[in-house]
Amino acid sequence: MRRLLACRGLSSVVALALAVSAGWLVASELPDDEKKEGFVSLFNGKDFEGWGGPVDNYEVVDGAVQCKAGKGGTIYNKQEFSDFTVRLEFKVPAGGNNGLAIRYPGQGDTAYVGMCELQVLDDNYDKVKGKLDPRQVHGSAYGMAAAKRGFQKPIGEWNEQEVTVKGSTIKVTLNKTVILDCDLKEVKEFMANSPHPGKDREKGFFGFAGHGDAVSFRNVCIKNLAEKK
Repeated sequence: MRRLLACRGLSSVVALALAVSAGWLVASELPDDEKKEGFVSLFNGKDFEGWGGPVDNYEVVDGAVQCKAGKGGTIYNKQEFSDFTVRLEFKVPAGGNNGLAIRYPGQGDTAYVGMCELQVLDDNYDKVKGKLDPRQVHGSAYGMAAAKRGFQKPIGEWNEQEVTVKGSTIKVTLNKTVILDCDLKEVKEFMANSPHPGKDREKGFFGFAGHGDAVSFRNVCIKNLAEKK
C-alpha cells in the first residue's frame, strides 16, 4: 500500500551517494519528484544494514522493522543528525510500547541521555496495562511534554507520523493532526522529578526504543534540515 506521507530523496545526489557508501543511509527506489523534497530512506525493508545497537532483538516482517516480543533496546541508524524531519508509519498491538530515539548518543536510555524518547504507545495502553502520566502517552516527549490523545487508528492499522526536530523544538503530526508542538528548553518540571540531562543535545542518532512489544515501523525516511556550512 502506498503511503500518503511519501519518503523523498536528498536534494544532493552526491551527499546521498557518500552516505550510502559509508553504510549510514540505505538507498531505496524513490520517484524523481519525491527526491526533490529532500527525503532519503533510512531502512531498506530487508535487513539492518547501516543500523547499530541490539539489532538481533528486532526482525524484518513484511518489509517492516519489528521489535521481537519480549525483546527490546534501542537500535539506531548510524548517520548523525541535528535538525531533521522524519516520516514513518507504525503499527502497535494492544498495549504496545516503543519509542523514537531522538538525538540518541548510541548508548544508554534515550529517554534520558538522548534529547528525548518520543513515545510510540497504544492509545488505550492505560486501559490494558495501567495508569499513565500525561507525559507518557503516544507522541509525548517522555517525562517532559504531553501530547494530545485520540488520533490513532484502530489496533492493527498503520498510522502515519511526521516528526520535525529543530533546535530545542519538536513537532509531532499523527495522521495529519499535530499532537505535540513543544520547546524542550522551556521544560522545568519532569515526571517523577527525574532529570533529563540529554534534553539539550544538539545532535545524535535516530532510532527505535523497544520495550518488549511487537511494534512495527515501515517507510522510514528522513530529511536533513541542518544548515550547510
